[in-house]
Amino acid sequence: MRLWRVALLAGALNCSFVALAADVQVQVLQDKLDHPWSVAFLPDNQTLLITERSGQLRSWQPGKGLSQPISGVPKVWANRQGGLLDVVLAPDFAQSRRVWLSYTTADNRGRAGGVVGYGILSDNNRQLHDFRVVLEQTPKLSSGANMGTRLAFDRQGFLYIAFGDNFASSSAQDLDKLSGKIVRLTQDGKTPSDNPFVNRQGARAEIWSYGVRNPQGLAFNPWAQQMWESEHGPRGGDEVNSAEKGKNYGWPLATYGIDYSGDKVPEAQGTDAAGTTQPLFWWKVSPAISGMAFYNSARFPQWKNSLFIGALKDKSLIRLRVNGEKVVEEQRLLKDRGERIRDVRQGPDGYLYVLTDEANGKLLKVGLAESASAAQG
Repeated sequence: MRLWRVALLAGALNCSFVALAADVQVQVLQDKLDHPWSVAFLPDNQTLLITERSGQLRSWQPGKGLSQPISGVPKVWANRQGGLLDVVLAPDFAQSRRVWLSYTTADNRGRAGGVVGYGILSDNNRQLHDFRVVLEQTPKLSSGANMGTRLAFDRQGFLYIAFGDNFASSSAQDLDKLSGKIVRLTQDGKTPSDNPFVNRQGARAEIWSYGVRNPQGLAFNPWAQQMWESEHGPRGGDEVNSAEKGKNYGWPLATYGIDYSGDKVPEAQGTDAAGTTQPLFWWKVSPAISGMAFYNSARFPQWKNSLFIGALKDKSLIRLRVNGEKVVEEQRLLKDRGERIRDVRQGPDGYLYVLTDEANGKLLKVGLAESASAAQG
């Protein structure tokens, strides 16, 4: 393993911040991953599941390295932003061995959308049995952009799914479509009776909230007891939202970004619109944010109350310090490595586990120098 030591880079856009001086240590645990997209820890606290966008699900263990592709994974449509995407374990995985996946498929017109389902992982972690599709994003609208499809469970065992708008902006406001929506299901894949649009005619009962563009991060905030979501804006306007019941997060009626042409987004009424909810935090210049994780470990006290988010364009790991529902500090880590960050998760050991989005993608273990952590804790 190679050991890298870098300094925290502090910066702020639309928030105040206080710089923290500490050394960051990075270990390269695995390379030669084909555009890895997501990582999940098995209950043994050693084995990781890793998705590769081209369609492979693999396991990784210290001392054993990367497995061959796990069999039984559904065939995916791997094109542009599509492919095999998120992986999460069911809350009762220790008993059920249920693994949830999100991925993309295309219809006979070549239009794609997100699909979510689960299979049963064999005891030797080599096979995924009896894969069942639970929800499919319809109608399929995408040519490969704005796919989203992040997954996360809350503490009550409900599954949240963040679907992108498929680059069909207005569909994010249409309640009869699953594009540009955050969906809420039971851990068995059923629609909860208390979802906000269950009894609304013409609306999809699975919808929890709507008006999102291209969600790339989804994580449960353990302090606020809320699901948070992060998404790409168009040109500027990347944002972080709390995914609350029935709320409209504005896209494309309200945005802090502009169109890729440099003009105003055609449907936008400004940075706010009647009936819409403002983001908790946004960036004027898009770092192209990706996966995210709340840090809730005592291992590195300086990181307490932090939200970590990967950045693709900015090629960094962003640390946001959170106070309630306010972001009060921003820092950029790992910029000197020059690698696109696709996902970040807190490991059971209190370290961060980070995936880089490259043809030779890497699994990184990120922490603070123990001496610095003890001195500043």
